[in-house]
Amino acid sequence: MPFPKFDRSRLAFKKLTGRKNRIFIETDHIPVTFKPLNLSEKGLELVKKTTDRIKIAIQNRASVMLVFGAHTIKNGMAPVLISLMEEGWITHLATNGAGIIHDWEFAFQGKSGEDVRENVRLGQFGIWEETGFFINLALITGAYERLGYGESIGKMISQEGLEIPELSHLYKEAEKNMHSSPHVAAAALDFAGAIREYRLEEGFMVIPHPWKKYSAQARAFELRIPFTGHPMIGHDIIYTHPLNSGAAVGRTALNDFLAFTESVSNIDNGVYMSVGSAVMSPMIFEKSFSMARNIKNNEKKNIDNHYMIIVDMAATSWDWKKNGEPPENNPDYYLRYCKTFNRMGGEMHYLTADNRDFLLALYQNLNKVRK
Repeated sequence: MPFPKFDRSRLAFKKLTGRKNRIFIETDHIPVTFKPLNLSEKGLELVKKTTDRIKIAIQNRASVMLVFGAHTIKNGMAPVLISLMEEGWITHLATNGAGIIHDWEFAFQGKSGEDVRENVRLGQFGIWEETGFFINLALITGAYERLGYGESIGKMISQEGLEIPELSHLYKEAEKNMHSSPHVAAAALDFAGAIREYRLEEGFMVIPHPWKKYSAQARAFELRIPFTGHPMIGHDIIYTHPLNSGAAVGRTALNDFLAFTESVSNIDNGVYMSVGSAVMSPMIFEKSFSMARNIKNNEKKNIDNHYMIIVDMAATSWDWKKNGEPPENNPDYYLRYCKTFNRMGGEMHYLTADNRDFLLALYQNLNKVRK
């Protein structure tokens, strides 16, 4: 017998219009002209080095990957991310599930950042109808359309809505693919189930996003630059909603992991920037890097000339470049985002810095290069 499971349909969801938010994107976003405030001399040197390596990567058509935690979005850095994409400096962006949500909430309502402490006390944290409904529906739609996690949300924001097919069409798709492509059939049936349960009308569902110009994932979708989402089950507020589908999350997130790995496969002579991601970035990189090297080794090739800059707020006294990995009795050994990347070969640097300072300095230095 399976264990008892919590019934999410019993939850009392509230509208986002009734939620207090701390961050307002129109007033709190960071323009590309804003000057970095607290970069050290080492930080300025590493930004210059990173700028030079990105220029080489672009010349060699190698990957330039920017992987970041949710605070990059919460800190209002979307204009900088968008400019980096539009000017051709970035070939792949990636974030976690929370980064996807904050980007969507900014595009949808112009604000994000609820009071976690207060709303947990009230039993209301994360239990918001629009965030749960629209993001989960976009993922179910994207799973059927064979899109990635970030791509599904970016498409919804960019097109300001979702296409809801006829039930009969979905049933025919399921029947047609039942034996040849059962995963396609399953995604069609999942979509049909959501449509029936929520009595959704066929046709284009209009979902206005008045602040979509601040959405990095929408602009990535429009520019056809991979913006991948790498969630973990239960980590994000969309899991509170009964429309949430583990199958849709799994299908879209797996598509994004494979897209991420494809970009890592082209990282030789390229650049990998991990900004404020202590767990997601190192964990997915080490698996994708091993997969990429497996193929390269079979082709009698290798990946050796990759450059990695790791940026976070934690101070470290350990010289990872000079001394390698610290012993287990040294606290720096447990800085996962340093230890993992240090094991990946290539050239790695760690910088203690605020994500705003690093990304602003990076963009402004790249802009000087272009001029």
